[in-house]
Amino acid sequence: MIRFNRFITSMALAGATTTLSAENWPQWRGPGSQGISNEADIATEWSATRNVMWKAELPSGHSSPIVWNDRIFVTAAVEGGVVPGATAVGHTVDGQVWLHPDSVAADRKHTLKVLALDARSGAVLWDRTAYAGTVYDARHRRSSFAGPTAVTDGRMVYAYFGPEGLYAYDFSGHLAWKLVEHFKTLGLGTGTSPVLFENLVIIQRDEDEGKASVIAAYDKQSGREVWKTMRPVQISWSTPVLVAASNRTELVTNGSELAIAYDPATGKELWRTKGVESNAIHTPLVGKGLVIVTAGFPEKKVIAIRAGTVPDDSRVAWTYAKGTGYVVSNILYGDYVYLLTDAGVVTCLDAATGAVQHEGSRPPVASHFMGSPVAFGGLIAMTSEEGETVLLKAGAKPEVVATNSIDEPVYSSPAIANGRIYIRGEKHLFAIGRADR
Repeated sequence: MIRFNRFITSMALAGATTTLSAENWPQWRGPGSQGISNEADIATEWSATRNVMWKAELPSGHSSPIVWNDRIFVTAAVEGGVVPGATAVGHTVDGQVWLHPDSVAADRKHTLKVLALDARSGAVLWDRTAYAGTVYDARHRRSSFAGPTAVTDGRMVYAYFGPEGLYAYDFSGHLAWKLVEHFKTLGLGTGTSPVLFENLVIIQRDEDEGKASVIAAYDKQSGREVWKTMRPVQISWSTPVLVAASNRTELVTNGSELAIAYDPATGKELWRTKGVESNAIHTPLVGKGLVIVTAGFPEKKVIAIRAGTVPDDSRVAWTYAKGTGYVVSNILYGDYVYLLTDAGVVTCLDAATGAVQHEGSRPPVASHFMGSPVAFGGLIAMTSEEGETVLLKAGAKPEVVATNSIDEPVYSSPAIANGRIYIRGEKHLFAIGRADR
């Protein structure tokens, strides 16, 4: 049993830095689910006041903002008072009753929200309570019940709160449908975000020891279950990715025991290979004809997998066993994979071969990272919990070229859309843009 001590519609064109028109950021890690923006002319210098177009006060949450034209959507979790007698569902590990020492907050009332903001001004357009009450399971003390990032197709926004439900709102804030299916999160909370494919909303829902783990798809319009496939894997917090391979689209999942690909239309398994054998939190990387799954605890693992119809004994292209952090997803940009530790130390690998190009780049000031990096214009942006964004010049030997701070703690990942960088701090959403635009 793994030690639990802590807590998109096609292959991403990783590393494209040509000047393109403004683009939306509709899901976790952006338009290709890889944390990469193709926009140019993005601000590279800012502070809590400089090049801040606006900042808007927000309730607490670790989810990232998503953006569609002039709308921004975020989720939030507001913690209330103690509810006498409230407790989390029980857990077992290896057949024994088990309680994670950092599980908290199941004894309180929680209000889970979905908010829409005006991207031009930061004004809150609507604020909806998706759920209010006690929760089915606890969360890690450093996590949030608003951890998963929402997803939008430009007509509807889909917000996921794990055991407290999946909610579909239109852009006016009308609730179209909701679906609540209780499941166990080992008392650590939910991390996976929803993914859209054609008419489906897809959720990777792995549980405790894996006896009830599934991946499931629901109709976007009605919430009706379209397919559900059992998964022989322990709990994970990873978000699956859609990959174009062998003239088909594959839905690839990161997992402890296995990395598995499915047909996103039907849920049929297409292939499987050995997993990361650690807590599967990171989102898979896509590029150079590979899907790269990673993990950072208890073991550091990087596995480059050939997607599509290839022989099982040729499925794994290369592996590596250093340089990864616990929570932070890594990034593939251009020709290179950039691995990040919790302290922001960067290792650069050749994406095609796994050959080490550079080890040891680190932030100018000692920091800790929970948010995942994004890339734009030949730069990689890493935002620390202290609210400082380190900009690295991408390449075989990444170099720090700038550091910018919003002077507020940050636990989420940035979004880049329509000429701006959006950074969600502990209390505010910052819209960063060039003042001369």
